[in-house]
Amino acid sequence: MKLLDADTFEKLDLPFKVNRLSPNIGAELLNIDLKQNLDNQIKQKIYEALLVYKVIFFRNQNLTTEEHLNFAKNFGELEIHPFAPHKKGFPEVLNITHNEKNKGKENTWHSDVTWRQKPSLGSILRMIEGPSVGGDTLFSDMCMAYEGLSEDIKERLNGAIAVHDFANFRKALIKGGKTEQEIEAFNKKFPNPEHPVIRTHPDTNKKVIYVNKAFTQYIKGWGEDESRSMLDFLYAQAAIPEYQCRFSWEKDSIAFWDNRSCQHYAVSDYWPNVRKVERVTVVGDRPY
Repeated sequence: MKLLDADTFEKLDLPFKVNRLSPNIGAELLNIDLKQNLDNQIKQKIYEALLVYKVIFFRNQNLTTEEHLNFAKNFGELEIHPFAPHKKGFPEVLNITHNEKNKGKENTWHSDVTWRQKPSLGSILRMIEGPSVGGDTLFSDMCMAYEGLSEDIKERLNGAIAVHDFANFRKALIKGGKTEQEIEAFNKKFPNPEHPVIRTHPDTNKKVIYVNKAFTQYIKGWGEDESRSMLDFLYAQAAIPEYQCRFSWEKDSIAFWDNRSCQHYAVSDYWPNVRKVERVTVVGDRPY
């Protein structure tokens, strides 16, 4: 698919209005009702917007859980997360609630579920209840981050492979009382995948930094110090402000981000207030 730049895309006859959040990543799509059955043309333009902006936002979308799921199904098969809590009766819906007794802990730059052999295409998050101030989410353009690397670094990383793991979830499972046998069953079901350090986006053909602090363990075949030094350097690229946008949530806001081309960071500055969101994730493909 030929990727248009944002200026060219916005000159098209679009079924929504675009409000960019930054020059490089993120846009609100306005004047669109996600409750409606979307025709193929609208679905295609929403997906094209996702590719152009890496993350797109919708406000004032008072969706039911079923409508949230129906919207997500327009873009592919939905995942069931094996570790995170689900909404009762809806295994595809993650129920993520933080409050006085459960402080937010997603405040690390990451791309979702890279511990899968086929990590997700994208995630669609809906705000159910949030603090009056705080609880924003930051997104960082990892295509732009790759373009910002020196030619020497790009050459060193050409063909490099990183090993990923659900280590943080494993710790939580052990803390929650899972037996060694149960943990070993998870290990066998979700063996450590090996993904390119620099992946190619399957729709845009752009190169993307594809390691993250939450799930990447080491670069295969590199010495421990060399691997750690390079990974720390690559993780730091997501924190460069010029690559970012920041979204301030309101009730019934929705974010749809491309896990293949951006990372995100949920700011945990609202404790002890309540922040309740529901997330649906679309199955992706194997990185190359």
